[in-house]
Amino acid sequence: MSTQEPDGRPSTSAWRRVYLMARPRFTRANAFALLLACLLGFAIATQVRQTQAQGLEDLRQDELVRILDDVTQNGNRLDDEVEELESTRDGLADSEGNSPEAIAAAKERADTLGILSGSERATGPGITLTITDEDGAVDAATLLDTVQELRDAGAEAMQVGDVRIVASTWFSDTDDGITADGETLEAPYTFTVIGDPQTMSAAMEIPGGVSEAVRSKGGEAAIREFDSINVEALHSNSSPRYAQPDPEPTDGSD
Repeated sequence: MSTQEPDGRPSTSAWRRVYLMARPRFTRANAFALLLACLLGFAIATQVRQTQAQGLEDLRQDELVRILDDVTQNGNRLDDEVEELESTRDGLADSEGNSPEAIAAAKERADTLGILSGSERATGPGITLTITDEDGAVDAATLLDTVQELRDAGAEAMQVGDVRIVASTWFSDTDDGITADGETLEAPYTFTVIGDPQTMSAAMEIPGGVSEAVRSKGGEAAIREFDSINVEALHSNSSPRYAQPDPEPTDGSD
């Protein structure tokens, strides 16, 4: 049977057979491949959602309740502090600079600055965090992350070993081990911290937090809570080389 027209062009039946051979056909293999593609897409989407939801959703109910209680307590404490500060402000505004209220406020301010700068000892509720490191895998970055997590959890005063931790404290890895502000630290590394014990303990144990990071390096992190604990180490403050107080605020530098 000829597949060409008299003038040499392919016949219509030939084009039809080509079309029938080339068009997609719905077979069991095609259906199975489509099903696998759908299942794979669903699995990928589910994994993405689970990855994005990691964090609080991975915690147990009692842990979530504890964190909620901590947040509520911190909110109430901050509200009380705001009310107290506003009352002090109003009292100072209505009194002279040498009044008992002004003198008491100035002393309280000086004590607060002394604690923050590390020039005064501090006492109050808090925790000790002891990091053991038998394999020497814990590094300076881990200790710095620990300090940052404690600050985020509300730590008000802390020391590691005999070194007082302040805003300018730095950690470094050396041939002799880890140093803090140039002082060599000996393992196990013990942090003594003043702040809300429950909040700081919970912060250290959150998924992906300090305790998990230390365990991933082969170490252990032990936390103890105290109703009262002392931060005894002091920081020697040096005079700034470049920064000077600006008596009059300006909109920009000249």
